[in-house]
Amino acid sequence: MGVVQICKGQYFWLEPKNAFENFQEPDIGLIALAFLQGSFAYGGWNFLNYVTEELVDPYKNLPRAIFISIPLVTFVYVFANVAYVTAMSPQELLASNAVAVTFGEKLLGVMAWIMPISVALSTFGGVNGSLFTSSRLFFAGAREGHLPSVLAMIHVKRCTPIPALLFTCISTLLMLVTSDMYTLINYVGFINYFFYGVTIAGQIVLRWKKPDIPRPIKVSLLFPVVYLLFWAFLLVFSLWSEPVVCGTGLAIMLTGVPVYFLGVYWQHKPRCFNKFIELLTLGSQKMCMVVYPKVEEDAGTEELQEDMQEQQQPTAPKDKDAEEP
Repeated sequence: MGVVQICKGQYFWLEPKNAFENFQEPDIGLIALAFLQGSFAYGGWNFLNYVTEELVDPYKNLPRAIFISIPLVTFVYVFANVAYVTAMSPQELLASNAVAVTFGEKLLGVMAWIMPISVALSTFGGVNGSLFTSSRLFFAGAREGHLPSVLAMIHVKRCTPIPALLFTCISTLLMLVTSDMYTLINYVGFINYFFYGVTIAGQIVLRWKKPDIPRPIKVSLLFPVVYLLFWAFLLVFSLWSEPVVCGTGLAIMLTGVPVYFLGVYWQHKPRCFNKFIELLTLGSQKMCMVVYPKVEEDAGTEELQEDMQEQQQPTAPKDKDAEEP
């Protein structure tokens, strides 16, 4: 449809003199916020990293998937936006709550219903991929002992992490307390990019402190350094432009600190607390029909199995002075 519009001469807003005309005062904070919101559409590159254990030959297929998908998605999104501006002005784009739907209403006539259905199918696909990958975060965190052990369990037949998926569902519902989609994108985008930057900075530190550890996928340090510079610009000016929204995102992120101290840092918990966790775990196992996954015996998994057993069957304090008479 965009090509047809251009062939008809409908490219007023694509001409350089019109495309770069300022219809509002430039603001570097709004530019950073625009990058933050726009980059949300390209966030899929990161989610694939969560399921590397389930990939076949991840050292080859993970970079290949990212190298193929990012240019392809960029191509589609850029030309979709080119098509939009052949039928809508920048002001109309900003005023529309669903740009693709408005675009369809302008050009498709009686067939305009195709666009909302297409948007719904696209959204369903995005949510499906997000649920598949995000639940693995909680699964891995529980396996490392940072979350309740029940989240590291999988279904006895389907081998899916059902407790982690349910936890993802509950946390998602909590995010829907706001009805403003752009505010929600700012919340999620700000938190995501904060952790992206911290993770990449950690990779640089590891390259410096542990240069000899195995690195099946290795890139030049130029890429993470450039990314961190862009990351600093994005977060600092987004926080300056929308301090309340981004500050709320930081507050949401900091709610994990007391959870860490309660669940991980606090080692000597009272027996009643451990008993409650044990009953909660057993009840969840019966309700969801989940068990701990079978892991191969190696140097690293032996300690993991011991941690799981301790969480499943809490033992009494080993200190003789602490034992009951």
